[in-house]
Amino acid sequence: MEGERDYDYFFKLLIVGDYGVGKSCLSTRFLDQSFKEIYQSTIGIDVNSRTLNLGGTLVKLQIFDTPGQSRFRNIATSYFNKADGFMIVFDKTDSSSFESTEMWMYEVDRHAKKSTIKMLVGSKSDLYDHEQVTKEEAKGKAMSYGIPYIETSAKSSLYVDEAFETIIRELIKQRKEFGTPLVSQPAPKISLTTENRNPTSQKCFL
Repeated sequence: MEGERDYDYFFKLLIVGDYGVGKSCLSTRFLDQSFKEIYQSTIGIDVNSRTLNLGGTLVKLQIFDTPGQSRFRNIATSYFNKADGFMIVFDKTDSSSFESTEMWMYEVDRHAKKSTIKMLVGSKSDLYDHEQVTKEEAKGKAMSYGIPYIETSAKSSLYVDEAFETIIRELIKQRKEFGTPLVSQPAPKISLTTENRNPTSQKCFL
């Protein structure tokens, strides 16, 4: 039947953060349950989706993996007002990426819908010997933003699914409370990466 859906809810989630924090590794672990040590840098917007069954509720999540380089920031922010949720990611082994979360929060608040659900995510949580940002520091920062915090490892898959599922559950709760209708149909799948464009690689030790 025309217009028939194979899901109960559809949400768009943007993953933002500085270059090299592991955004692509995080999304790949969630989407494909896989991990690669070397990953091609995203230079545009990489869009993929996964349908989950959460307690009998089918949810289609479309994930927008955005570039972290400053020269591509306008491309990323142009998608902000389309998002239902945001993961603001920093690298626990890089304090500068943690400091940059203030800039990313500012950009999200500036360009995104007021109803957007946000989460602060610390990546590479298994690299204890290289940690520059403690869990207490990150939780304090998230509290100042008024959003939840979770630490993940794409390499070991630690809390990756939990991070995405937490956002989904909050979005469902919000949708039920305010009775917001399903959003528009998913955007077409696009993948603008450095593949075949003089690619550069980054290590994904998460």
